[in-house]
Amino acid sequence: MTAASASSAAAQPPRATASVLTSNVAATVEQILTGEPSVERLNAALRHLSKWRTVLLENTLVAQSGEVVLSGPFAGMIYSVKASEGARTARLLGVYEAALAPVIETIVERAYPLVIDVGSAEGYYAVGLARRMPGARVLARDDNPAARALCATLAAANGVALQIEVGGRMGHADFAICAAQPTVVICDIEGAEAELLDPDRAPGLRHADILVEVHEGMHPGLLAALQARFAPSHRATLIQPRLEAATLPDWTHELSDLDRLLLLWEWRASPTPWLWMERK
Repeated sequence: MTAASASSAAAQPPRATASVLTSNVAATVEQILTGEPSVERLNAALRHLSKWRTVLLENTLVAQSGEVVLSGPFAGMIYSVKASEGARTARLLGVYEAALAPVIETIVERAYPLVIDVGSAEGYYAVGLARRMPGARVLARDDNPAARALCATLAAANGVALQIEVGGRMGHADFAICAAQPTVVICDIEGAEAELLDPDRAPGLRHADILVEVHEGMHPGLLAALQARFAPSHRATLIQPRLEAATLPDWTHELSDLDRLLLLWEWRASPTPWLWMERK
C-alpha cells in the first residue's frame, strides 16, 4: 500500500459492525438461496426478509406511538406483549384482521354473557372483548403455555384479569356450556377447526354464534365442509381478508410504500377467509 492509499484509507470512517440480527438474517437468506435458483427459494427469501423488516418497523412504531392499540375495535388497549404468532405491527395499529371489525361491533352490541376464544394466543381478542364487554365472562383457551402466559399478562395490564379465565385445550364436550346462555365462539386454531367444529360431536355449538378463521390453504374444501355442517342451524357469512391503510399514523408518510405495506402485513402464507355463523 502506498502512502497516498494509506492516507486515503485512514480518512474513511470505520464500517459499522452488523448486528447479530442482521448477520443471522443474512446467513439464513444465503442458506435459503443456496442451490439451483427457483421461484420457491426466492419466495422463501422474500418472506424471511419481509419478516425481518417488520421487526424493525415494529421497533419504530413502538418508539413513535407506544404500546397502545391506535385504532379499530380495540383502540386504547394496552398491548405490551409480543404476538405469540404473526406480526405485532398490525395489532398495534388496530388494523389486524380489519375485515372483522363490523362483526366485532355486532358482538359487542349483542353483549353475549359468554365469550369463548379458542386459539386465544396472547389475548388480542379475549382481552379486547373483555374491555368492550365488562359484563361478559371470557374463556381464553390455547394449547401453548407460553401463549397462555402472555394472555394472562395482557389481561392484567388492561385490568380485566378477573374477567378472563385462561386455560388449555377446548374439547367437544366443553361446548355444552353454550346451551346455558347466549354465547359467541371465536376460533383460530391453524386448521384444527376441521376436527373441533363438528356439531354432531359438539352439539353445544348449535347454541352459539361462531366466528372462525378457516385455513382453506391447509385443508382445501374445508370452507364448504364447515358451511355444510352448520347449514341446518346457522346462517353463514363469508368474510374475505382485506388491508386497511386509512388509519396509518401521519409519521408513516415519511416511509417508503413498501414499508407502509409491511406495517399492515400479518405474515399469512395462504388464504384464510372467515365464516361468521349465526344461529337461525
